[in-house]
Amino acid sequence: MTEKQPFEVPQQLRDLAESNVEQGRAAYTQFMDAMTQATSMWMGAMPANEMTSAVRLVQERSLRFAKQNADAYFAFVSEMATARDVQDALAIQTRFTQQQMQAYALQAQEIARLSGSVAQNMKPKI
Repeated sequence: MTEKQPFEVPQQLRDLAESNVEQGRAAYTQFMDAMTQATSMWMGAMPANEMTSAVRLVQERSLRFAKQNADAYFAFVSEMATARDVQDALAIQTRFTQQQMQAYALQAQEIARLSGSVAQNMKPKI
């Protein structure tokens, strides 16, 4: 009786996937750099006051979170490219999902806190 061989991803396919991940990471980095620069120019053109300072903080934090999430995603995809079989891929995906759900929860709390600050600054002072 023959024993079933587990499915294994060929090394050439893993190498190709890793190369594609690096190209995607480079393109995303260029895009984020351009977006950050454009956003900074736009925010710089706004008059400085309490509200714009609070909005600027929300914007900066949002961009930082986007970068953190993209970095985590690219690290995940890069690690997935090294998966040798389905079980390995599932373990990598499960770990990534758990870590990102925790990160998203913390990020949402921070953005909510900062947004509350912006809303507070918008209230008319009597």
